[in-house]
Amino acid sequence: MDIGKKQKSGRFRSRWGFILASVGSAVGMANVWGFPNKLGSNGGGAFLLVYLFFIFIFSYVGLPAEFAIGRRSKTGTLGSYENALNTRSKRAGKIGGVLGWLPLAGSMCIAIGYAVIVAYIFKALINSLTGNLMTVDTGKWFESFSLTPHSVIPYHVIVVIGTLFTLFLGVKSIEKTNKIMMPIFFIIFIVLAVRVAMLSNVMEGYLFMLIPRWEVLKDPMVWIWAMGQALFSLSITGSGMIVYGAYLGENEDVISVARKTALFDTIAALIAALVIIPACFSYDLDVGAGPGLLFVTLPTILQDIPMGRIFAIILYIAMIFAGISSLQNMFEAVGESLLHKFPKLNRKGVLSILCLICLGFGINMEAIFQWGPWMDFVSIYIIPIGATLGAICWFWVMKKEDLFIEINKGRTKKQGNTWYFIGRYIYVPFVIILCCVALFMKVAF
Repeated sequence: MDIGKKQKSGRFRSRWGFILASVGSAVGMANVWGFPNKLGSNGGGAFLLVYLFFIFIFSYVGLPAEFAIGRRSKTGTLGSYENALNTRSKRAGKIGGVLGWLPLAGSMCIAIGYAVIVAYIFKALINSLTGNLMTVDTGKWFESFSLTPHSVIPYHVIVVIGTLFTLFLGVKSIEKTNKIMMPIFFIIFIVLAVRVAMLSNVMEGYLFMLIPRWEVLKDPMVWIWAMGQALFSLSITGSGMIVYGAYLGENEDVISVARKTALFDTIAALIAALVIIPACFSYDLDVGAGPGLLFVTLPTILQDIPMGRIFAIILYIAMIFAGISSLQNMFEAVGESLLHKFPKLNRKGVLSILCLICLGFGINMEAIFQWGPWMDFVSIYIIPIGATLGAICWFWVMKKEDLFIEINKGRTKKQGNTWYFIGRYIYVPFVIILCCVALFMKVAF
């Protein structure tokens, strides 16, 4: 049996192993600075309500559909699109195999930029360990490497090679590492949230987060931002979650595990907001600072509080775990598809190829004015189109009966036309709207 076939036979050994790996994929920059940034810039409590509404819809139909599609084909993006469209005809299946390259490219492209951000975080961790971060002007410190090409190469190389090393044993190592990283991530952020609660004048931040200002809901962009944050926070991109579904057992309830994934992903986002927003209100700092939240705003606060160095270290350790777990999914989505498409390759060769691609492109875009436009391009064009392709393929092209069979495996209460109606006439239009906004208004989510 060749390596590609061995890979396909891999399975998550436990439901919680699968859920933690899926949560690890979902939890990342979208939660830790993206969610507080969007929440702070779009009305606080009102945005939160809309966000939770979209999380419910997407985790009920979109996320379980991607898990189910992967499990049905027992392979990643390319094979899954081909398998799903093959329910219509062999010709449609071939077209699906071609279409799958776009969302797969999205996974690789975002991994290239994402690795740079994690390299920034790794640098912040090292500077926290040495104590340097506690004495510098954080704005000038951030500019010293974020505005300089080739400024974080050693950190960048360690992040990429280290992440790929955790994929060497495939699903087995993904499961084991996330069983360690995700619980530690949650514990650390809970500790940070408790520490922030001890700051002065934080109540205004909590009230801003939790009490809706209803007039904000009249702004359609609040709904658009909440929709985009929900979709991308859950990693529903038409690629990444498919590959984890391919490793899911036949007796697992994909809707149940999707809801648990969404629950823990949302808890992570809320805990991150409970750290960042009250702290910003306490120090009268901008909650909409984007990457600056992690590298300027939070270090400024940490410099001012007792044991700030310790809290800086644990913050950036948690962020490293969030970044690596997300990168694992992006790399695995591409790697598994390459193993499926080119069966003569083995896992070691594929991981080497991914390393060369990621570092070959990424090292030349380490400055923020280089990776920023790259990430905007990916999130405006490639990922929304990929998510839209996936949604349309599952709910408009694939035969409904075949989708039902896979969705209902492992369920005691079978899903029927209501679930399919929500997917086809609510979820798909939402994703199309989001894609159109991204394309025509040049909005990066």
